[in-house]
Amino acid sequence: MASSLTCAGVVWALLSFLCAATSCIGFFMPYWLLGSQMGKPVSFGTFRRCSYPVRDEARGGTVMLEQCGRYASFQGIPSLEWRICTVVTGAGCGLLLLVALTAIMGCCVTDLISRTIGRVAGGIQFVGGLLIGSGCALYPLGWDSEEVRQTCGNSSDQFELGSCEIGWAYYCTGAGAVVAMLLCTWMACFAGKKQKHYPY
Repeated sequence: MASSLTCAGVVWALLSFLCAATSCIGFFMPYWLLGSQMGKPVSFGTFRRCSYPVRDEARGGTVMLEQCGRYASFQGIPSLEWRICTVVTGAGCGLLLLVALTAIMGCCVTDLISRTIGRVAGGIQFVGGLLIGSGCALYPLGWDSEEVRQTCGNSSDQFELGSCEIGWAYYCTGAGAVVAMLLCTWMACFAGKKQKHYPY
């Protein structure tokens, strides 16, 4: 099978796939913000949460259910900023994944990625990384929500963590976006081979 990518293009394809996978995994995991409530570890993502309080009818009190899950509805996400963050980051991850899969296909399919298509793909990666970066920047605006305050010792506010800390998934998502914006976008310019012009 002939490739439509140069040597730099093959590295770009693999790096694009790694960036997309890193950002998507980080986005999906509910470990963006870590804290504790009622002596149990609690973590938040943009649209998922681990450990949440439920009413125990048998004991007549509240207990922490140690499970991870999505919020019941989009409106159930604790803050407007986190809802926007979910949409923006999800769109960015989708763009990075689309380019990465196209780049991987370019390793096996002749004439799929030309110089021009490579540059367009780089532009799409830049936009995807920018969207994810915007989502990561919006996330701290939601730290003043009631759910986060209960977990962070009632001392959290926008851009103030209180007793909580930022989790690995937040860094993972942001790192994938930064590498996609800076390195992948640049490498995409050299990814495609020059197309041959056939005289007819």
